[in-house]
Amino acid sequence: MKTLESLLSEDFGISSQDLNKALSYQEKYGGKLEQILVRLGSLSSELLPGLYARLFGIPLIEDEITTTDMSEVLSEQLIAEALALDIIAYRYADDTLYLILRDPSNIDVNEFIASLPHKVHLALCSEIQFDALRASQVNLQTQPSDAGLTSLEEERLKEMASEAPTVNLLNSLIAKGLRRKASDMHIEPYANKGRVRYRIDGVLQDADILTPAMLLPVVTRLKLLSRMDIAEKRRPQDGKIEMRVDGKSLDIRVSALPLATGESLVLRFLLQGSLEYDVSRLGIEPDVEKCLMQDINSTSGVVLLTGPTGSGKTTSLYSFLTRRNEPGIKIITIEDPVEYQLTGVNQVQVQSDIGYTFAKALRSVVRQDPDIIMIGEIRDLETASIALQSSLTGHLVFSTLHTNDAASAYTRLVDLGVEPFLLAAAVKSVVAQRLVRQLCQHCAEPEPFKEAVFTQFNMKKLTATLGRDITIKHAVGCEHCANTGYSGRIAIVEYLRCDDHIKAHISEPGFIHKAQQHNAENGFRTLLEDGILKVLKGITTLDEVLRVAG
Repeated sequence: MKTLESLLSEDFGISSQDLNKALSYQEKYGGKLEQILVRLGSLSSELLPGLYARLFGIPLIEDEITTTDMSEVLSEQLIAEALALDIIAYRYADDTLYLILRDPSNIDVNEFIASLPHKVHLALCSEIQFDALRASQVNLQTQPSDAGLTSLEEERLKEMASEAPTVNLLNSLIAKGLRRKASDMHIEPYANKGRVRYRIDGVLQDADILTPAMLLPVVTRLKLLSRMDIAEKRRPQDGKIEMRVDGKSLDIRVSALPLATGESLVLRFLLQGSLEYDVSRLGIEPDVEKCLMQDINSTSGVVLLTGPTGSGKTTSLYSFLTRRNEPGIKIITIEDPVEYQLTGVNQVQVQSDIGYTFAKALRSVVRQDPDIIMIGEIRDLETASIALQSSLTGHLVFSTLHTNDAASAYTRLVDLGVEPFLLAAAVKSVVAQRLVRQLCQHCAEPEPFKEAVFTQFNMKKLTATLGRDITIKHAVGCEHCANTGYSGRIAIVEYLRCDDHIKAHISEPGFIHKAQQHNAENGFRTLLEDGILKVLKGITTLDEVLRVAG
């Protein structure tokens, strides 16, 4: 049988450098080698059951485990002692007591097992499954009613939230989400259980199910960590958690929304330093990028980005700012919230609860003599007017709007009450954006040419743009992309420059159609056409483009 060190290096991929570092720490301060590696971030805690199974020859149960009432076999005191040692007695059959352990290397665990007056069968299971089983044997008090919490109930909730199973389960869920490169984690109540889903490359994927016994403790712990009121279950709440995972700083934005069946929590992961803000990495086609660079390098005017939430507008804006971030240029942003810190950029946090809105912040920012201003979102006439007027006094302004396409940005601002002449004078260009998933480079395979599809989407015009043979591929799925066929996302954009023709027709009926027609005549693509161009390049699939921009 292999030693622990050989298992870690040969079967679990721990580098000699990390292993030596952990051994040195163990020699100085003591502790278990595998636990030290977990704390150093070199070994995932989820791999411990498999490690122990190999090391001690104990079977690892991967199927669902059904527990039975053990009160007739073990006394309440013995069950309590077992739980305190992270031992779960889950079945008794054929004069054999079936136990599941968390850590079979624990001396106290082995002494307790030896003291039992029964023949025992030992097993291991995943951390999440163990925590759920352990919680099912803990006598939790009745969940609080909507009328509010008594001080006793509130204290009990806090105790439940700080117990080891709750802490381990939540940490495991967050770590798993980060390893899978999720942008968000959703915890949603249904049928007294909790469904955990990760948003990966813009698509939600089922991950785990929280048992009724674990749902309330996990939700309570999240609310405590994000400084929410755990007794408030009738109003939405927002909070923030700062933590370190695998040696990296992580900010988590937490949103709690009351539902008829409980509370839905969404965690948005903001891993500092995980994104590269580079225009060339956005996936913008060369012809559009050339026009955008002219706008970005201007000394005044407004550049607007449009699209729904999660379409990558903030990342694009940060990339534009990074391109202009030089010692001789002062950049100020107004955001709600400030998601990522940009070196050399002055970032202002809007505080709506105290009346510090985008409009009020913008009035103050203009007096700071900036060269470039970024406004997180134009939501009202006051903000729009100040932003547009600022561009006329020598400021380059970047901002966002929620519209479906580029031309609709003009009608949206007119609907807010902005005068068409002000739009014509201030706006340089509008960019509509969406994100599509990229095909996994390891498993994507060529797609047979389909004449019907080629004709349906008028691809002939786009093939002339490529100037080479088309390369259409389809998603397959492999270990590198979690069998989804996709890995990462790329932007598809629609670019609309505010030229003389656009300025002349802003206030006319049918402006959107006229603008789209004019843009097509100038050789610019719609969102759908830009997506199809990436299909012809083998970057994504037609199904993915139609899902996002169809």
